[in-house]
Amino acid sequence: MKAKRYRAAGGVVLDSNGKVLLIERDVERDGKSIHEVRLPKGHIDDGETDEQAAIRETCEESGYCCLEIAADLGEHRVEYDFKGKHYVRAEHYFLMYLTSSEWRGPEVDPDSEEALFSVKWAKDLAHAERILTYDSERMFAARAAQYLASRA
Repeated sequence: MKAKRYRAAGGVVLDSNGKVLLIERDVERDGKSIHEVRLPKGHIDDGETDEQAAIRETCEESGYCCLEIAADLGEHRVEYDFKGKHYVRAEHYFLMYLTSSEWRGPEVDPDSEEALFSVKWAKDLAHAERILTYDSERMFAARAAQYLASRA
C-alpha cells in the first residue's frame, strides 16, 4: 500500500501560569469510540512556513490566537492507518506562549472531525504528558519541559 505523506505543525502552548493548552474530542476509530486529548496541530499549507502553520492551526483548533513562538521543539515522523489508507506524517512542534487570554472560538468547518474538539487545560507540562493520548505528542510535551528546565 502506497503511503500518503504530508507535513503538519503545531504547538505546545503555555499560558502565563504555566497551564498547557490542549484540545479533546470523542471520535470513532475502527468501530470503537475513543476519547482523545491532543496538542493542537494541522496540515502545512502550500507557501506557508512551519511556524505560520503552527500558529494558524493552533488558532483554528483552539480559538486562542494571540501566540508567540519561544522555541523549536523539532520534528518527529508518525505512521498510521486510517480508513484503509496508510499515512506518514512529519510533525513539527513549537513551544509557544499565549500572549493574551482572549478566546474567539475555533475556526473549523462545522462538519469536520476538528469541529469535535473542545479546549482542555492541563495544570502543567507534567500533567499534559500524563493525559495526552499519543506517544509522539507526549514526547513534544517532554521536550518543552526539558527546554524550560535547561533555561531555569
